[in-house]
Amino acid sequence: MSRTDNDSWDITHSVGATALGVAAARAAGTESENPLISDPFARVFVDAAGEGIWSIYSDPKLLAEAIEMEPAVRTRIQLMIDFMATRTAFFDEFFLNAVDSGVRQVIILAAGLDARTWRLPWPDGTVVYELDQPKVLDFKSKTLREHGAQPAARLVNVPIDLRQDWPKALREAGYDATQPAVWSAEGLVRYLPAQAQDLLFERIHSLSAEGSWLASNVPGAGFTDPDKLRRQREDMQRMRAAAAKLVNAEVTDFDDLWYPEERTPVDRWLREHGWDVSAATFPELMARYGRSIPQDAQDSMPPTVCVSAQRRSG
Repeated sequence: MSRTDNDSWDITHSVGATALGVAAARAAGTESENPLISDPFARVFVDAAGEGIWSIYSDPKLLAEAIEMEPAVRTRIQLMIDFMATRTAFFDEFFLNAVDSGVRQVIILAAGLDARTWRLPWPDGTVVYELDQPKVLDFKSKTLREHGAQPAARLVNVPIDLRQDWPKALREAGYDATQPAVWSAEGLVRYLPAQAQDLLFERIHSLSAEGSWLASNVPGAGFTDPDKLRRQREDMQRMRAAAAKLVNAEVTDFDDLWYPEERTPVDRWLREHGWDVSAATFPELMARYGRSIPQDAQDSMPPTVCVSAQRRSG
């Protein structure tokens, strides 16, 4: 089902299902022979959600059956696991560097099933604001509470659609825009129209005091290339077809959730607005963390750039 301006979702449908896919990949990465990350809560979320396309990532039996039907699935699944492990390691490291510098306000936009509030060693006095759809945050909180997990920082949930006036909701929840903050927009930007992307970063900028930090993974050069989009869609359709034969659940067409529109380069925009910026393509980032993209899977994932930035003084 294509996106609409006012669509919403729970954790097993539409954009919510992508959070389960990420959690399943994190679970598989955590349980692999050579783990790059440790996310003990990822498996908890996947088990609580039941079967779906995400099950192929984290259920070895289903994966084996899927590979038997469609051999190319093996490479695609491993790439997804490595991709998510690398992305997770990048954001983990970014957050810890920010709080090591003294920042104590953390804002996770489109928090999904990210469990950093529970699993990272936050310093005393850290406040983490998690923003996402109400049903997504409800599922997350309920699942972790039933598992007996306790946040490692002071958690403030801000249940809101990021297309609404989330800056007002964030301030009302206690956020202090006069103090530095560390922001993440992980796995978010490509699910926003180009105009909404611009508004997102304008709002972050307006709420960021000097010394604030920001990280995001954003569409890179070639994101709208028709040939790349066609190959990515064909690849994903094979995954969906295999999943549909194996799981007794609706299989979301993730390609319908993105907005393949020409966009403002985020790294350039931040530099023009007084941020010191570092940027790396995803192949560069994967190499940094000891992972790689197989030659026959170079076009399987959209071109992505990981951006990290700090707002300058003056």
